Amino acid sequence: MRVEIWSDIACPWCYVGKARFEKGLEAFAHRDGVEVVHRSFELDPNRAKGDVEQVVDMLAKKYGRTPEQVRAMEETVASNAHAEGLEYVTEGRDNGSTFDIHRVLHLAKERGLQSELLDLAYHANFAGTESVFDDEVLVGLAVRAGLEEAEVRAVLADPAAYAEAVRADEREAAELGANGVPFFVFDRRYGVSGGQPAEVFTQALEQAWQGRAPLQTITTAAEGETCDVNGNCS
Repeated sequence: MRVEIWSDIACPWCYVGKARFEKGLEAFAHRDGVEVVHRSFELDPNRAKGDVEQVVDMLAKKYGRTPEQVRAMEETVASNAHAEGLEYVTEGRDNGSTFDIHRVLHLAKERGLQSELLDLAYHANFAGTESVFDDEVLVGLAVRAGLEEAEVRAVLADPAAYAEAVRADEREAAELGANGVPFFVFDRRYGVSGGQPAEVFTQALEQAWQGRAPLQTITTAAEGETCDVNGNCS
């Protein structure tokens, strides 16, 4: 069975949702028969490369709130992340275009190293250790994941490399009706929207494995946190 996960490095609920999904997968009896594929989704596809700003400043402008209000929002996300055993810093993080990161993730997918690079990129971004929007940092993360440095640099030097693969993922997300991430599709039978509790993912895996119904979306209003196509993270 295949599980496809649409996400963006800039999305905090994708970071949290990945950890929750993996806990749900661990509890699934047939987990060894599950293939996980990560797909591209940009929260801000119009942001230019090199247009980088601090997350708190960006969110304050986006929501029309004070820096103090934004920090309170970030503390809520941090609490959820910490509950999953994840590091999360609320200030000092960068925000920028994720297009190049997605392109390198497609290279990593071809080399069987996609999940490894995704984990490193998430940690660098949300633990605040490095700016993933710096090419040299991205190259370093990719090499740590197991990719060849020359291959990574070649992708970054060629704007067309894997660009269509990223766009194809995004078109498919739109066709499936995904207007926010994370969005999980289980064997093209079930869709789960948002950073759901681990048990919801286990349930979806079990239902999809049994193959009892066509694609439908499972959500819970209280805990299905997502980031939408305008970059708004609920």
